Amino acid sequence: MAGIYLGALLVSTAGIAALDWRFRLALWRRPGTTLLVVAIGTAFFLVWDAVGIATGVFVKGDSPLLIGWDLAPHLPIEEPVFLAFLSYLAIVVFAAVERRADRRAATR
Repeated sequence: MAGIYLGALLVSTAGIAALDWRFRLALWRRPGTTLLVVAIGTAFFLVWDAVGIATGVFVKGDSPLLIGWDLAPHLPIEEPVFLAFLSYLAIVVFAAVERRADRRAATR
């Protein structure tokens, strides 16, 4: 069962990337900006995690779904992958909502 969580994250990222590619919402529309925003979002949330870990708010816990590799105490390798996925998903959803709003405004 080890690695299922990481696999699910990668499959989910591929699905969002396919939608992004199909509708040219973020990465295939403005790749530099998208990658920069994903990097900034991931870094911000990693700092957030580090503060939470240092204060004892966040702990890793035991799960057979994790690979078992830690970047730091209580910071599994899956965490930055999840944070990058979360940032990318937010950008794609924002771009989709913005495009829909623009189209609705144009029809009025």
